[in-house]
Order: sequence, then structure tokens, then C-alpha cells
Amino acid sequence: MPHRRRGTALLMMDVVEDKSVELLRRPRQSIPVVVKPRVAFYPPQQSTTNRFLQGVVRGFPSQADLRQNLKALHSIMTRPSRIVILLTSVWFIAAAALGARLAFAWDQQRKIPHQVLATVPFDQEAGNTAFALSQGKGFSNLFRQNTGPTAWLPPLYPSLLSIIFRIFGAFTFHSFLAAVLVNALFSAAVTFPLFSFAQRIAGRHVAVASAWLWVFLPAGMIMPFEWIWDTSLSVLLATTLLWLTLRVAQSPKLWLWLTYGALWGVTVLTNPSLGIVLPFLLFWAVRRARTQVTVSWRAPAFACALIIFSCLPWTVRNYATFHRVIPIRSSLPFELWIGNNDIFDEHAIGGVRRITRFEETRHYSQVGENAYLAEKSRLANSFIQQKPSLFLRLTARRIVATWTGTEHPFVGFLHADSLLVRIIIVCNLVLSLGMFLGIVLLARSKSPFAFPMAVFPLLYPLIYYVTHTSLRYRHPIDPLLVFLMVFALAALFFRCHGSVSGISPAS
Repeated sequence: MPHRRRGTALLMMDVVEDKSVELLRRPRQSIPVVVKPRVAFYPPQQSTTNRFLQGVVRGFPSQADLRQNLKALHSIMTRPSRIVILLTSVWFIAAAALGARLAFAWDQQRKIPHQVLATVPFDQEAGNTAFALSQGKGFSNLFRQNTGPTAWLPPLYPSLLSIIFRIFGAFTFHSFLAAVLVNALFSAAVTFPLFSFAQRIAGRHVAVASAWLWVFLPAGMIMPFEWIWDTSLSVLLATTLLWLTLRVAQSPKLWLWLTYGALWGVTVLTNPSLGIVLPFLLFWAVRRARTQVTVSWRAPAFACALIIFSCLPWTVRNYATFHRVIPIRSSLPFELWIGNNDIFDEHAIGGVRRITRFEETRHYSQVGENAYLAEKSRLANSFIQQKPSLFLRLTARRIVATWTGTEHPFVGFLHADSLLVRIIIVCNLVLSLGMFLGIVLLARSKSPFAFPMAVFPLLYPLIYYVTHTSLRYRHPIDPLLVFLMVFALAALFFRCHGSVSGISPAS
């Protein structure tokens, strides 16, 4: 073998635990010599191409030498280390999330008659409007009757559902399976933005733990099957918005700010309730970007303009149809009345004693959407003004139900006839406590990300405190609650052990 100079090109390879291994030139002897690994650095003025060409000219180790050294490298990659790499891969975790949701759906569909699944999950406002769209009747017929145009719902998810109806047929079992699959994909895709912003804020350990907890969170597995609604899509949009807010806050790139604006437009047209945090997140992102990367005012301005222009066609359509300004959806008076009416007052005289779908549908069909909602607004406002103490008690009960899943969590846990119900109640209690503790610890750590992390869970549920609530309404912020709980547990653990190496909030 000819003699090689010291300048022979070195082959760099990355291995686990951030160790860099150098394949050194082989000695003259045929017996391998064990050499202590070390890191070699090339002169900074040489480009990657130049280094490659120098290696070709001067000669790399022979094929046999490379095989010998690769065997040593693979010996370092033990089976446990390969398993760790797999289990901490965000792609593997996302695949596990999709598998968990599809497994739950497959188990449930075996227990429920397929004729029921073909109709009942779609027997609601989103399904009825999607059916009208698939029949070419426009965004109308809210209760599957010829009641005319509606602005009851935001347009995006019913439009998506109408595409499924056109492909697989309206109110069929195959349409149900397709809708569940789409929901499961949305829910599993949450893993990527969740992992990304968790790693940015608190390090890889917290990111991996948060992602795996999302995989097996009961609400995350149940919602894609139980609700053919915008719930799972809203989770993905909310989590992606939070991740992208952290990105644009450190970027002057115009295309990224435009993407941020477009994503907000899609989000508002899917779930307007998420829009309550828009001004706060946008203000924080602009303020931080101005100090971190000196972003031009044009980028945030164009992003705001894109948000407005995204929603403008739908608002114009609503004004032309109903002759009043309806930015996105019109159903707020009804939602307010549902949670604040005489049914909740046992001493009410002459008030409504029951609410049935048949009666409300008939009344809606008779008077039309505008008059129907105007009446509900008057009734709800009258109830709140005449009975403020009862309204406050109902609000307090709704706050408890938002965070625990029931107005009386301890009684509900003791009298639950299902293990799954008890698991859900316990999970919600732990998530809620962990969320508040996580916000406190994040703020005490003086993390610059404490504000956006606190805005979503503190502001988003406000609308449901005064109307009516459900766990599916809170579900869009569940990934954030998971992260805050994991962050709190990690912070307490490493604080008790006197170490901060496992959790490192960014500055």
C-alpha cells in the first residue's frame, strides 16, 4: 500500500450521543490498529466541494478499510441505542398517534351497527350543510330541510365534508370512515408542531414526553371518531399557529409572515373562537421580532391584510344574503341562550321548561334565521339582566366543567358506571392542575415564551364560560395543556434533583 501524507482527507460521521468519529488512514500493517477517536476540523476557507475533490485526488481509505471501520461504528450503535433513536423520532411518534386513533375507531365500529354510523354522526349542522353543498344547493338547509341559506357555521369544515360526500356518497358508512380517517390524520399531525415548539421552549426531553402523552391522551383518541366536526382540524390549526408564532417572532422573512397570515385566515374560517387570541399573539410576535431580528413593519402589515382578505369574501356573502354584518358565523345568540334560559331556574314561572330539537327546528323554519337569532338574543340578554346571580352561578359551573369535563367532578367520579369516564375525569383534573402550574413555572423562569403559552388556555375558553361548554370545545388547546403539564413535572423533577440539564427554556 503506498504511503499517504498527513493531509489525507478524513471521513466524518455522526453517531449517537453527539460523538464525532474520524475514520483515520489505515497503517501499513494488515493488522488493524485501534485508534482513539478524535474530531478533525478543516480550514474554514475551504468549501465542501474542494475538500471532496482533495479527498478524491489524495485517496480515501480502501473499500476493505471502510468496511472494517464501519463494523466498529455499528458496534457502537447498540440495540438499545437504536431503540431510543426510534422512540424519540417525531415521525415514529406521529405514526403511533395515527395508529392509536385508528385502532380505537376500528374497535368502536365493530360494536356499533354500520347503519347507525352511516347517518347519526352526520345528523347535525355540519353534516346537513355539507349535504346541501354536495347537492349543489349552496351553504344552506341547516336542519336538512329547505330553510334557505345559512351563516350558522364557518364555511371550511362543511365544505371539506361535502367533498367526502361527493366521493363516497352522502350518509354512507364509507363516508363516515373517510371522515374519521381525515380527523385521525389531523389529530396525529398535531405531533409535529407540538414536538417542535416544546423542543424550542424546554428541550428535547420535554418534547418527546409531550408528544408521547398526546399519542395516548384519551380525548385525542376519542374525538376523531366521536365528532364529525371541525374539532380535530381545530386542534391541528391551534397547535400549528402557536408553533408558527414562535417562528415568525424570530424571522424577518416576508414569506413566513404571509404564511402566518394565511394560516390565521384558514383558522378563523374553521373555528372563529380561536380568533380571540389573534391580537395578543400577533402583538407578541411583532414586538419580539422587532427586538430580535429588527423585522420591517411591512411583514406584519401584509400578514394582517392577508387575514382580512381571507375572511372578506365570506363576510360579503353573508351581508348580501342576510343584509347585516356577520363576519364569520351568526349562531352566537343561540349559543348564549342555550346556556342561559329559564330551564336553569327552578323558580321560573311561565318560562320555557324544555328545549327539543323538533320544536326549535320548526320555529327556525317558520321565522327564518335572522328573526330566530334576534329572538334568542333578546331572551338570553333578558335572562342575564334579570337574574345576574344565577348567571354568575351558571358561569362558575361552566368554568369547572370546561376544565374537568363535568360540573361536579368528584361526585361524577364516584358515581361513574364506566372506567373510561373515570379515566377521563382524572386526566382532565391532572391536565388542568398541570397547566396552571406550568404557566406559573414558565413565568418564574423568565422565559420569553411564557406569554404566548399562557394566552391560549386563559383566553380561548372565555366564550364558553358565558355560553355553554363541553370537552370537545376545549379540545383545540389540549396539546398545549399536555406540554404545560409535562413542563411542570420536568421542572419540579430537575429542581428536586438539583439539575437543569434535562430542561432548558430558551431565552
